[in-house]
Amino acid sequence: MAETPTTRTDPPMTRRSPVSMSSEQSAWFAQTFDALVANIGEALLGKEHVVRLALTCMLAEGHLLLEDAPGTGKTSMAKAMAATVQGTHSRIQFTPDLLPSDVTGVTIYDQNNRTFDFHPGPVFASIVLADEINRASPKTQSALLEVMEESRITVDKVSHPVGRPFMVIATQNPIEQAGTYRLPEAQLDRFLIKTSLGYPDRDSTVQILSGASERDRTIGLLPKITTQAIGEMADLATTVHVETAVLDYVARLTEATRSDAQTLVGASVRGSLALVRTAKVWAASQGRGYVIPDDIKLLAEPVLAHRLILDTEAEFAGVTARQIVARVLAETEPPATRI
Repeated sequence: MAETPTTRTDPPMTRRSPVSMSSEQSAWFAQTFDALVANIGEALLGKEHVVRLALTCMLAEGHLLLEDAPGTGKTSMAKAMAATVQGTHSRIQFTPDLLPSDVTGVTIYDQNNRTFDFHPGPVFASIVLADEINRASPKTQSALLEVMEESRITVDKVSHPVGRPFMVIATQNPIEQAGTYRLPEAQLDRFLIKTSLGYPDRDSTVQILSGASERDRTIGLLPKITTQAIGEMADLATTVHVETAVLDYVARLTEATRSDAQTLVGASVRGSLALVRTAKVWAASQGRGYVIPDDIKLLAEPVLAHRLILDTEAEFAGVTARQIVARVLAETEPPATRI
């Protein structure tokens, strides 16, 4: 008999849609968030910050792009997140011969009933791991655009919702670029956060090696929260207060990326909105019902860097988007008083 989750899964008074988050709600949010991070951390050792970013992305109802070498635990993280929230998990291996219908699903004619039945594809899951997404053709990559933006798939003029929560975790290998298709800017802009897992530290590596006989560390994970409660947490995070001065700070940061001499295209308005959405979730995970400038500073690089397009000279000089975001943060004064 499986153990029951110990974390309280019913957020206080979420159904009344409060104007702003109360202290009781922020305390519950932070406690639940920490419990989810700890549970996922049992399968992904030494990566607490990345796990927090991934959970922030899920609760902000966005999608995650991981650019990392093979064998760093990308699949394990997707499976651990799905197990933690009592959701479903699917993995799509993107290859050059993958078709859009292999992702979304297909309508098949049933001769017995003389009707067309929709057979859903692997994208219909709570957590979808799109492994090596840049190895598929642009046509197949574009099959994810609608579902990432609107949480639904349209096949033969019929829309099919994918449910809630829904999150795409896409991966790409930064080393092997032969036979790959660069993600178009429109699709990169739809990923809320881009980050990397990286290799674990030595202590975590030793701990992993000591349990080498256990091939899948996610098998024994118990759910800590229901998918319905995850949706309520996402709704609750939207009630976090953001001062006008902080919003002005976000606007100045994104404007600075557009006017930077080494960028062709800076962060869009979608990028500004993404930064505010993730900052709200991050603030709630810290037990606060309000966003502070430090939240914006911490999240600016994973939220904005992948949205920048550098000019040719900057790329040849070895300048990275992360360096530009860091420079913009250093040159843009954070708010000291309310507007």
